[in-house]
Amino acid sequence: MQHNRRRPAWRPVALAAVGGSVLVAMGVGVWATLTATAANVTPEQISSGTLKLALGNNGAGFSQSITNLAPGDTANRYVTLTNGGSLDAQALTMQVAATGSTTLVTDGATTRALRVTVSQCSGAWTPATGACNGDKAVLLNATPLSGLASAASLLPGAITASGVENLQISVQLPDQNETTVNGALPANTVQGQSVNLTYTFSETQRSAVTTNS
Repeated sequence: MQHNRRRPAWRPVALAAVGGSVLVAMGVGVWATLTATAANVTPEQISSGTLKLALGNNGAGFSQSITNLAPGDTANRYVTLTNGGSLDAQALTMQVAATGSTTLVTDGATTRALRVTVSQCSGAWTPATGACNGDKAVLLNATPLSGLASAASLLPGAITASGVENLQISVQLPDQNETTVNGALPANTVQGQSVNLTYTFSETQRSAVTTNS
């Protein structure tokens, strides 16, 4: 008497799994590709520029006090500004912080306050005589200290790298009348007053550019 032997049910499943693994392995081989790369042998170097502004005295400059001004007097001081960085600059401005007597700072109706004028020389100034060894140009007309609490434009154009600006800073006490009676100074007098001035010069970098080479 013959007995029908039943094949185990797991065999077809096992064979299918093995076959799938072979196909996957074959598939990996089908999708393999060649690759190639290229790179510069010498690294490209990139560096950023610098923007620096240095203030120097020409003669006494800002290091010497101005004393005993009388109405109508003008005191000139000379300084140099050097754009010492590697980048060209632009838009040179000046701001003056003034502390002390408000009579010498605030203009008022009788134009009593100190006034500042800025002039430029294409060559060098001679501090002892005020002579400009070149062409002279006024960058800022007489302006009361109160008007310089915010930055005032001096040179809106370009300032080349390593360029030097030779400046004359003139401080004037305007003409005005006062009467001292029996040794008593008048109210809001400009006599015997003082202020401390801090000049701040600023520049910005040149306009951004796109270069090709």
